[in-house]
Amino acid sequence: MNKINKESYYERTPVLETERLILRPLTPEDAETAFLWHSDPRVNRFMSYPLYTNICQTVRWLKEIVPFEDDFHWGIVLKEGNILIGSISIGPAGNDDGVWGFGYNIRYEYWNKGYTTEATKRIIKYSYEFHGIRDFTASHAVDNPASGRVMEKCGLKFESYSEHSKSDGSVTYKVKNYKMHID
Repeated sequence: MNKINKESYYERTPVLETERLILRPLTPEDAETAFLWHSDPRVNRFMSYPLYTNICQTVRWLKEIVPFEDDFHWGIVLKEGNILIGSISIGPAGNDDGVWGFGYNIRYEYWNKGYTTEATKRIIKYSYEFHGIRDFTASHAVDNPASGRVMEKCGLKFESYSEHSKSDGSVTYKVKNYKMHID
């Protein structure tokens, strides 16, 4: 993947809307709110990153998500109240040429309200319409079936099981892998 400068990242990452949400580029000013989900053990339980214990980790994450030209990261903002409730990203999935993967984090108090499904459908649509992406992949921890329901509602189908580990190696868990092709 090619690196880009910060200004290009903000210029090329579009603001997307749904009925209830605005998806917009995350900025360093979002660190305090993003730390709410990064430091919540309920949200972090099945994430690849270890539980954040100080806001500096969130600031570093916000700086790390900017540099790659094929990755798109958005903050998920409720239109009502202009509240940042999570993040969502999409981009090339490893070595699978033409396959894009996505992932998301939502603050616990906003779970089970359909926001994740709404945001995911929107980024899939964007990726298809503006980048010609037809193949998508995602995975979720077996013990987190709600995330699997999001994937199914977005049109992905179960493909296989595998294992994922947190980036620090502290936990390994079984995951379900999903794929989708748009004709």
